[in-house]
Amino acid sequence: MSAVDTEAKGKLDFKVKIDQTAACQRHIVVTVPRAEIDRYFREAYSEIAPRADLPGFRQGKIPRKLLESRFKKTVADQVKSSLVMDSLQQITEGGDISAIAEPDMDYGAVKLPDSGDFTFEFKIEVRPEFQSPKWEGLKLTKTEFTLTDQEVETQLVRTLDRITPGEPWDGEAQLGDRLILDGEFSQGGRRISGFEESLVILRAELSLADCIIENFGELMTGSKEGDRISTKVKIMETSLNEALRGQEVDATFKVVEIRRVNVEALNSTQLSSLGFDDTEELRDFVRSELTRQSEYHQNQLLRDQITKELTVGADWELPTGMVRRQAERELQRRVLEMRRNGFSDDQIRTVVNSMRRNIEELTRGALREHFVLEKLAEDLKIEPTDEQYEAEIKLISEQSDSTVRQVKAKLDRTGQMDALRNQIIERLVIERIVAASDLTTVKGDSILKKEPKEFAVEFLVAPVSQSLPEAKYDDLPEDDADDKSPVKPT
Repeated sequence: MSAVDTEAKGKLDFKVKIDQTAACQRHIVVTVPRAEIDRYFREAYSEIAPRADLPGFRQGKIPRKLLESRFKKTVADQVKSSLVMDSLQQITEGGDISAIAEPDMDYGAVKLPDSGDFTFEFKIEVRPEFQSPKWEGLKLTKTEFTLTDQEVETQLVRTLDRITPGEPWDGEAQLGDRLILDGEFSQGGRRISGFEESLVILRAELSLADCIIENFGELMTGSKEGDRISTKVKIMETSLNEALRGQEVDATFKVVEIRRVNVEALNSTQLSSLGFDDTEELRDFVRSELTRQSEYHQNQLLRDQITKELTVGADWELPTGMVRRQAERELQRRVLEMRRNGFSDDQIRTVVNSMRRNIEELTRGALREHFVLEKLAEDLKIEPTDEQYEAEIKLISEQSDSTVRQVKAKLDRTGQMDALRNQIIERLVIERIVAASDLTTVKGDSILKKEPKEFAVEFLVAPVSQSLPEAKYDDLPEDDADDKSPVKPT
């Protein structure tokens, strides 16, 4: 039992009892003495007295007894709310706990007594308490990637294939073609879900958010516009829709249109529509994009080594509810990180879909890493500056062909500024650790990967009302989200 500091004028005086129920959870009981309750009531009545309006009395001249009688319930609700909010603020700002979520409290069950002290309780998720690991002098290996002209040319072809809409094709579909598809999913004749006119690049596999069609390439190769192709798909065991988890459902795809990209025939008009003056400017863009991706891979390899060392022994029990709530933040962090480093929407969707298949375990690992890196950030007094926020947002805007203002507005609107802060902090800590490490440099292989065997579509075949929020990786304006817009930085 400890008393909260009351030296500051107007600060709420109360007692708080904090019990550790788990490594990342606290049970807190707050007791506010009657004297403080009465003070809050006096302040509340003094605030409304000048504005109160009752028949027969001039405004501001209503007797206190009548004022208390007429506004008792309204003021009591206001006082209860103020006492709860002020005590919560002082507890979190006092440093006794490091909250990572809103309190779990049945506010409706909290009653403000007519006499005596006011007591209420709640549970809250917190960052675990632990000693900062030793981070200086780690033995690390830095992988250096050399970018060749041939790699730039290969990526140029892939980029054109990604950003040009292609021309309608009347023949049979083949791997690499763009298909405009309608999809319908049902079980026992009952419709489960569906989509209309979705762009799908024909690859060996089609990855959806909760299933994979492994024979998709074989299934759709040879199809023509207007064809309907049916198959069965199995919902993943990790699906949040328990009723359909692990079950087969019927899938039917209608080929609305087939489009094929002719990268050799790209003319000046098409280049201009993409935002480039000539192929050399496009080539320079591709080179800068690959350079940024090389840096991403290099930093990711360093990060993996560092977090593996620093999280030894970080086996705190993480409540399942907390992991599920934090899963979206981890998806957002990864998406923002990939977005700033020039990865395409297709590449990002593939990573996000892959993460979703094992999201809870991945999030547990990511949370442990974040707790450790954030603790080191506090030790080192690292906090992102306005300039660093602006630099990150500028990079994202360049990759999405949006203005800085549009990107910032979208980050604010979708609640991703917290994920951006975490990304900056973690990167700054990693940089500090690398600078103080015993570093060895090795030559890496090409960062260019083979053409992916799957195309990812962010679509839940078996949706549920309570599911993980979809990753918000589309920093493009809504009318640009089909990847048909210019990709040239603004």
